[in-house]
Amino acid sequence: MLTLATTTPGEPEIFASLQGEGASAGRPCTFVRLSRCNLACRWCDTAYTWRFTGDNRPHVDAATFDRATNQVTLDEADVAARITALGQERLVVTGGEPLLQGPALARMLQMLQGIRVEIETNGTVMPVPALEPLVAQYNVSPKLSHSGNPADLALIPAMLEHWSNEPKANFKYVVATPEDVAEVLALRDSHAIPPERIWLMPEGRDSETIRARMVWIGNICAQHGFNLSDRLHIHLWGDTRGT
Repeated sequence: MLTLATTTPGEPEIFASLQGEGASAGRPCTFVRLSRCNLACRWCDTAYTWRFTGDNRPHVDAATFDRATNQVTLDEADVAARITALGQERLVVTGGEPLLQGPALARMLQMLQGIRVEIETNGTVMPVPALEPLVAQYNVSPKLSHSGNPADLALIPAMLEHWSNEPKANFKYVVATPEDVAEVLALRDSHAIPPERIWLMPEGRDSETIRARMVWIGNICAQHGFNLSDRLHIHLWGDTRGT
Protein backbone atom coordinates (compact mmCIF):
# COMPACT_ATOMS: atom_id res chain seq x y z
CA MET A 1 0.00 0.00 0.00
CA LEU A 2 1.06 3.58 -0.72
CA THR A 3 0.10 6.64 1.31
CA LEU A 4 -0.60 9.60 -0.95
CA ALA A 5 -1.44 13.26 -0.52
CA THR A 6 -4.86 14.41 -1.69
CA THR A 7 -6.15 17.20 -3.92
CA THR A 8 -9.55 17.06 -2.24
CA PRO A 9 -10.63 14.69 0.55
CA GLY A 10 -10.33 11.11 -0.71
CA GLU A 11 -8.90 12.09 -4.12
CA PRO A 12 -5.22 11.14 -4.51
CA GLU A 13 -2.84 13.73 -5.92
CA ILE A 14 -2.08 11.98 -9.21
CA PHE A 15 -2.23 14.30 -12.22
CA ALA A 16 -0.75 15.15 -15.62
CA SER A 17 1.12 18.44 -15.91
CA LEU A 18 4.50 19.95 -16.82
CA GLN A 19 7.60 19.52 -14.69
CA GLY A 20 8.15 22.98 -13.24
CA GLU A 21 11.64 22.66 -11.78
CA GLY A 22 15.13 21.32 -12.27
CA ALA A 23 16.69 19.31 -15.05
CA SER A 24 13.40 18.28 -16.71
CA ALA A 25 11.59 21.61 -16.45
CA GLY A 26 8.96 22.08 -19.12
CA ARG A 27 8.58 18.38 -19.93
CA PRO A 28 5.08 16.79 -19.86
CA CYS A 29 4.71 14.21 -17.12
CA THR A 30 2.46 12.54 -14.60
CA PHE A 31 2.94 13.51 -10.97
CA VAL A 32 2.31 11.29 -7.98
CA ARG A 33 2.58 13.06 -4.64
CA LEU A 34 3.22 10.76 -1.69
CA SER A 35 2.44 11.81 1.88
CA ARG A 36 4.73 11.94 4.95
CA CYS A 37 8.14 13.55 5.37
CA ASN A 38 11.02 13.11 7.80
CA LEU A 39 11.95 16.82 7.60
CA ALA A 40 9.99 20.00 8.27
CA CYS A 41 10.98 22.95 6.08
CA ARG A 42 9.61 26.22 7.41
CA TRP A 43 8.87 27.44 3.85
CA CYS A 44 7.53 24.10 2.52
CA ASP A 45 4.78 24.60 -0.06
CA THR A 46 3.39 21.10 0.46
CA ALA A 47 3.05 21.16 4.24
CA TYR A 48 -0.25 19.29 3.85
CA THR A 49 1.89 16.17 3.32
CA TRP A 50 3.35 16.28 6.85
CA ARG A 51 2.17 19.11 9.14
CA PHE A 52 -0.88 17.38 10.52
CA THR A 53 -2.89 18.48 13.54
CA GLY A 54 -0.67 18.31 16.60
CA ASP A 55 2.59 18.88 14.70
CA ASN A 56 3.98 22.15 16.06
CA ARG A 57 7.25 22.31 14.13
CA PRO A 58 7.73 25.86 12.78
CA HIS A 59 6.19 26.85 9.45
CA VAL A 60 5.67 30.29 7.93
CA ASP A 61 1.91 29.72 7.61
CA ALA A 62 1.46 28.19 11.09
CA ALA A 63 -1.30 26.07 9.54
CA THR A 64 -1.94 22.43 10.37
CA PHE A 65 -3.90 19.92 8.32
CA ASP A 66 -6.33 17.16 9.16
CA ARG A 67 -4.63 13.86 8.40
CA ALA A 68 -7.85 12.07 7.44
CA THR A 69 -8.70 14.54 4.67
CA ASN A 70 -5.14 15.12 3.42
CA GLN A 71 -3.97 11.49 3.19
CA VAL A 72 -5.32 8.50 1.31
CA THR A 73 -3.96 4.94 1.17
CA LEU A 74 -4.20 3.00 -2.10
CA ASP A 75 -3.09 -0.38 -3.33
CA GLU A 76 0.02 -0.21 -5.54
CA ALA A 77 -1.89 -1.67 -8.48
CA ASP A 78 -4.53 1.06 -8.19
CA VAL A 79 -1.85 3.77 -8.27
CA ALA A 80 -0.15 2.15 -11.28
CA ALA A 81 -3.46 1.95 -13.14
CA ARG A 82 -4.19 5.64 -12.54
CA ILE A 83 -0.72 6.58 -13.80
CA THR A 84 -1.08 4.44 -16.92
CA ALA A 85 -4.50 5.95 -17.68
CA LEU A 86 -2.98 9.44 -17.91
CA GLY A 87 -0.83 8.29 -20.84
CA GLN A 88 2.37 10.23 -20.14
CA GLU A 89 5.86 8.97 -20.94
CA ARG A 90 7.45 10.51 -17.83
CA LEU A 91 6.53 10.03 -14.17
CA VAL A 92 7.68 12.28 -11.32
CA VAL A 93 7.24 10.84 -7.83
CA THR A 94 7.32 13.63 -5.27
CA GLY A 95 6.18 14.35 -1.74
CA GLY A 96 6.70 14.64 1.13
CA GLU A 97 9.65 12.29 1.05
CA PRO A 98 8.91 9.44 -1.40
CA LEU A 99 11.82 7.23 -0.34
CA LEU A 100 10.20 6.70 3.07
CA GLN A 101 7.87 4.35 1.17
CA GLY A 102 10.61 2.71 -0.88
CA PRO A 103 9.44 -0.95 -0.89
CA ALA A 104 5.83 -0.14 -1.80
CA LEU A 105 7.00 2.43 -4.34
CA ALA A 106 9.23 -0.16 -6.02
CA ARG A 107 6.34 -2.62 -6.21
CA MET A 108 4.19 0.02 -7.88
CA LEU A 109 6.85 1.07 -10.38
CA GLN A 110 7.40 -2.55 -11.43
CA MET A 111 3.83 -2.53 -12.76
CA LEU A 112 4.51 0.32 -15.20
CA GLN A 113 5.74 -0.13 -18.76
CA GLY A 114 7.63 2.33 -20.95
CA ILE A 115 7.63 5.24 -18.47
CA ARG A 116 10.72 7.22 -17.49
CA VAL A 117 10.69 7.59 -13.71
CA GLU A 118 12.07 10.51 -11.70
CA ILE A 119 12.04 10.60 -7.91
CA GLU A 120 12.29 13.83 -5.97
CA THR A 121 13.98 13.43 -2.59
CA ASN A 122 15.47 15.52 0.19
CA GLY A 123 18.54 13.30 0.07
CA THR A 124 18.37 11.88 3.59
CA VAL A 125 16.88 8.43 2.86
CA MET A 126 18.73 5.62 1.07
CA PRO A 127 16.78 4.12 -1.86
CA VAL A 128 15.91 0.46 -1.45
CA PRO A 129 17.85 -1.76 -3.90
CA ALA A 130 14.68 -2.71 -5.77
CA LEU A 131 14.39 0.86 -7.06
CA GLU A 132 17.76 0.84 -8.84
CA PRO A 133 16.63 -0.61 -12.21
CA LEU A 134 13.33 1.30 -12.15
CA VAL A 135 14.49 4.91 -11.68
CA ALA A 136 16.07 7.00 -14.43
CA GLN A 137 16.70 10.16 -12.43
CA TYR A 138 16.86 11.34 -8.84
CA ASN A 139 16.16 15.03 -8.19
CA VAL A 140 17.96 15.51 -4.88
CA SER A 141 17.14 18.67 -2.93
CA PRO A 142 19.27 18.88 0.25
CA LYS A 143 17.79 21.32 2.76
CA LEU A 144 20.01 24.22 3.79
CA SER A 145 19.98 25.90 7.21
CA HIS A 146 17.28 28.43 6.22
CA SER A 147 14.86 25.50 5.94
CA GLY A 148 14.86 25.30 9.74
CA ASN A 149 15.96 21.66 9.82
CA PRO A 150 18.94 20.70 12.02
CA ALA A 151 21.97 19.94 9.87
CA ASP A 152 22.46 16.53 11.48
CA LEU A 153 19.04 15.53 10.10
CA ALA A 154 19.04 17.35 6.77
CA LEU A 155 22.67 17.26 5.61
CA ILE A 156 23.93 13.78 6.43
CA PRO A 157 27.51 13.49 5.10
CA ALA A 158 27.25 9.80 4.18
CA MET A 159 24.04 10.42 2.24
CA LEU A 160 25.44 13.45 0.43
CA GLU A 161 28.44 11.32 -0.53
CA HIS A 162 26.10 8.62 -1.81
CA TRP A 163 24.22 11.06 -4.05
CA SER A 164 27.38 12.74 -5.31
CA ASN A 165 28.53 9.30 -6.48
CA GLU A 166 25.15 8.40 -8.00
CA PRO A 167 25.24 9.24 -11.73
CA LYS A 168 21.44 9.39 -11.87
CA ALA A 169 21.31 12.20 -9.29
CA ASN A 170 21.02 15.94 -9.85
CA PHE A 171 21.17 18.44 -6.99
CA LYS A 172 18.56 21.19 -6.64
CA TYR A 173 19.09 23.73 -3.86
CA VAL A 174 16.36 26.11 -2.74
CA VAL A 175 17.95 29.53 -2.28
CA ALA A 176 16.61 32.72 -0.70
CA THR A 177 19.74 34.72 0.22
CA PRO A 178 23.44 34.89 -0.70
CA GLU A 179 24.19 33.13 2.60
CA ASP A 180 22.35 30.09 1.22
CA VAL A 181 24.65 30.08 -1.80
CA ALA A 182 27.67 30.04 0.50
CA GLU A 183 26.32 26.77 1.96
CA VAL A 184 25.88 25.34 -1.54
CA LEU A 185 29.47 26.19 -2.42
CA ALA A 186 30.71 24.51 0.75
CA LEU A 187 28.72 21.35 -0.03
CA ARG A 188 29.98 21.38 -3.61
CA ASP A 189 33.55 21.49 -2.39
CA SER A 190 33.26 18.98 0.45
CA HIS A 191 31.50 16.38 -1.71
CA ALA A 192 33.09 17.10 -5.11
CA ILE A 193 29.75 17.72 -6.83
CA PRO A 194 30.27 18.75 -10.48
CA PRO A 195 28.70 22.18 -11.12
CA GLU A 196 26.77 20.91 -14.14
CA ARG A 197 24.79 18.66 -11.75
CA ILE A 198 23.77 21.58 -9.51
CA TRP A 199 20.60 23.65 -9.94
CA LEU A 200 19.85 26.76 -7.87
CA MET A 201 16.16 27.54 -7.49
CA PRO A 202 14.64 30.61 -5.82
CA GLU A 203 12.50 30.00 -2.78
CA GLY A 204 9.09 31.53 -3.37
CA ARG A 205 5.42 30.75 -3.78
CA ASP A 206 4.49 33.66 -6.06
CA SER A 207 5.84 34.85 -9.41
CA GLU A 208 7.01 38.24 -8.14
CA THR A 209 9.28 36.74 -5.48
CA ILE A 210 10.62 34.05 -7.79
CA ARG A 211 11.46 36.47 -10.61
CA ALA A 212 13.13 38.98 -8.29
CA ARG A 213 15.38 36.33 -6.79
CA MET A 214 16.19 34.77 -10.16
CA VAL A 215 18.04 37.92 -11.22
CA TRP A 216 20.82 37.67 -8.65
CA ILE A 217 20.72 33.85 -8.51
CA GLY A 218 21.18 33.77 -12.29
CA ASN A 219 24.33 35.85 -11.99
CA ILE A 220 25.71 33.40 -9.44
CA CYS A 221 24.88 30.44 -11.66
CA ALA A 222 26.77 32.06 -14.52
CA GLN A 223 29.73 32.72 -12.25
CA HIS A 224 30.01 29.17 -10.91
CA GLY A 225 28.76 27.08 -13.84
CA PHE A 226 25.53 26.06 -12.09
CA ASN A 227 22.10 25.65 -13.67
CA LEU A 228 19.24 28.05 -12.91
CA SER A 229 15.86 26.55 -12.12
CA ASP A 230 12.59 28.44 -12.42
CA ARG A 231 9.29 27.32 -10.84
CA LEU A 232 7.16 27.21 -13.98
CA HIS A 233 4.07 25.75 -12.33
CA ILE A 234 3.83 28.76 -10.01
CA HIS A 235 3.83 31.17 -12.97
CA LEU A 236 1.27 29.08 -14.84
CA TRP A 237 -1.15 27.97 -12.13
CA GLY A 238 -0.15 29.54 -8.84
CA ASP A 239 0.59 27.76 -5.57
CA THR A 240 -2.15 25.14 -5.89
CA ARG A 241 -2.48 21.39 -5.49
CA GLY A 242 -2.67 19.12 -8.51
CA THR A 243 -0.59 21.36 -10.79
